[in-house]
Amino acid sequence: MQTTLAACYEALGFENVPFSITPDTALFYPGGQHVSAYNQLYHACMNGTMSVLSGEIGLGKTLIVRCVIRSLPAQVRVAYLFNPLMGFVDLLREILSEFGGELPAPQAGLAVLHKSLVNLVLAGAGRGERFVVIVDEAHRLNSEALEVLRLLSNLETERAKLISLVLVGQPELDTTLNLRAMRPLRERIGVWLRLDPLSPQECAAYVRHRLARTHRDGSFHFTSAALWWLQRQTRGVPRRINLACERAVLLAYTRRLRSVNWDMARMACKEFSKVWR
Repeated sequence: MQTTLAACYEALGFENVPFSITPDTALFYPGGQHVSAYNQLYHACMNGTMSVLSGEIGLGKTLIVRCVIRSLPAQVRVAYLFNPLMGFVDLLREILSEFGGELPAPQAGLAVLHKSLVNLVLAGAGRGERFVVIVDEAHRLNSEALEVLRLLSNLETERAKLISLVLVGQPELDTTLNLRAMRPLRERIGVWLRLDPLSPQECAAYVRHRLARTHRDGSFHFTSAALWWLQRQTRGVPRRINLACERAVLLAYTRRLRSVNWDMARMACKEFSKVWR
């Protein structure tokens, strides 16, 4: 199947896949809220600021975070946690491992792991290093894990915080952080961002950006009516836009066309109508 898809794209003049749903940093959309979120998270990571990025599924949170990680200087060590469903001891062990620290014995408890992590961070800070902990799917963290992360954010010298914490998750994360019990953690948040769906204008710019970055000569295009329909049916969610655009491009291939019109966009979106209810 992959070979067939690649042949279709090549026949249409594409050098790379334009609408993959995987977070490809080379296709990062440099517009509006995405650029603002990227800039704010980057500076938060460099300055020891605790930050939160929330938004519904498919809005591009992970892609923004990966772009930030990719652009951080070499002296910044990053612990990027994909699985928040772990106990607080395992959480500390994972962070220590991601930072390149020597892991204590498997039976080591919270106190030993915390001390090892503190020593690692203090030694690194003495060499001019910075440390960032990014937790994806953070809305699934339990209260104990959040408390451990809050304690890590306490690490500081007289001049600067030593660990930047970034929490990334769905809107449920906002709900959790707004609980009264989360006040000690919430008051440490310096950057709190919420992604919204793309507007009709942003959706059109998003699609055109991906076409421009992947097509050999820029001759392939979506009509204005097709772009309008895509935004309406996908509700401006980038992941949905990618899925629908991929189907539409393949429809154009079967019709031997180098453009996607309203009818092809309608047919592409119809395939996902039940899923997107």
